[in-house]
Amino acid sequence: MERSGRSGKLEPPLIVSLGDLMTDVVAITEEPTADGSDTRSLVRVEDGGAAANTAAWLAATGHRTAYVGRVGDDLLGRAALPRLAHDGVVVRAAVDATAPTGTCVVVVARDGTRSMYPDAGANAHLSVDDVPLDLVTGAAPLHLHVSGYALLNHDARPAALAAMAAARRSGHSVSVDPASAGPIASVGTAVVLGWLAGTDLVLANQDEACLLTGAADPTTAGAGLAAELGVEVVVKLGPAGAAWFRRGAEPVRVPPEPAVVVDTTGAGDAFAAGFLPTWLAGGDPADALRAGCRLAARVVARVGARPPG
Repeated sequence: MERSGRSGKLEPPLIVSLGDLMTDVVAITEEPTADGSDTRSLVRVEDGGAAANTAAWLAATGHRTAYVGRVGDDLLGRAALPRLAHDGVVVRAAVDATAPTGTCVVVVARDGTRSMYPDAGANAHLSVDDVPLDLVTGAAPLHLHVSGYALLNHDARPAALAAMAAARRSGHSVSVDPASAGPIASVGTAVVLGWLAGTDLVLANQDEACLLTGAADPTTAGAGLAAELGVEVVVKLGPAGAAWFRRGAEPVRVPPEPAVVVDTTGAGDAFAAGFLPTWLAGGDPADALRAGCRLAARVVARVGARPPG
């Protein structure tokens, strides 16, 4: 399947980001964690959710984008969707009358690494009826990017798979970020690999790539994943940069963009927003990787997963 930049079409594609929207409660610890007691922290409430984050970064960098997902009929949901729209995202989200907007508690250690405690809320209720078929099957250039959380959640999975199938039937390209190693292990790697085999691009971090292949080294894992699935694979290597793999091609690796790490939340989401436009335009993989690393460096240098307001 040719991407829009290689098919002669001049219009850049609309990038539809499907999946989770969350409110993040971010606690950055200022001292070693005191289990069972108090740990002095900097606490902020931020917009989050992998799919919504990617859409927000795409819009902030001047690209056409839409968000598809589900929020609660509550204060958090009613505030989050207008903010996305104000930032330039086409919002096609359903509102859940019973489940709250998803929330995630993010605890960030002093070295910038983070642990996440998510409550999916309305995200878990994403349904096939919530997928705007007029959007994902239109004739205009379009790319569907799916947050793996929508696939890994049992109740939201049919909607994500339906959107992917509809986009493919219409000749549109599809990418997936597997999202998180823990839920992948719970669902089963063989099952997840089956979903990824029908895509054009997989954007995994090194833990996810190693888990999916059983390889201990992320470079070996990326090459193995590309060979097994027959799709392009990007492995996000954190402080070591990023690498691109395609069966039969030489791997491409780039170093990270220098950054002072404050909070790594949303780094992979921003990377996707940097990588995808160059990749979709048929650009050199190294240029796409560097674009991804530049946006990832911007997000880790501040608290929160979204572009500054």
